Amino acid sequence: MLHLLLALSVRTRNFLRRYMPTNILLDLIRTRRGLKWGVPAMLIAAPYLLAASVCSNVIADGGPGWLNLLVVLFIWNALKFLVMGPVSLVLLLRFRIHEALSRL
Repeated sequence: MLHLLLALSVRTRNFLRRYMPTNILLDLIRTRRGLKWGVPAMLIAAPYLLAASVCSNVIADGGPGWLNLLVVLFIWNALKFLVMGPVSLVLLLRFRIHEALSRL
């Protein structure tokens, strides 16, 4: 049973990593050429937070409860992009130091 759950979680992670647009974009940002786009990509968090706010207002006004799932999804995606900015700066610094040391 545990093996089945582990296999299912690995397959789900691989599917989400390969086909979900935010994960594809974040994977492209994590490449050496894409690290310069980490900080501007933080701006993508703003529309996600706006969508989460709109959905939570609709829920507060008596909207359907399944919108809570969208609120969680929007906030999760916004956090991924907000965290990617500083992470990309650290990775870029690490690559630049490694490149400078390899030139010596």
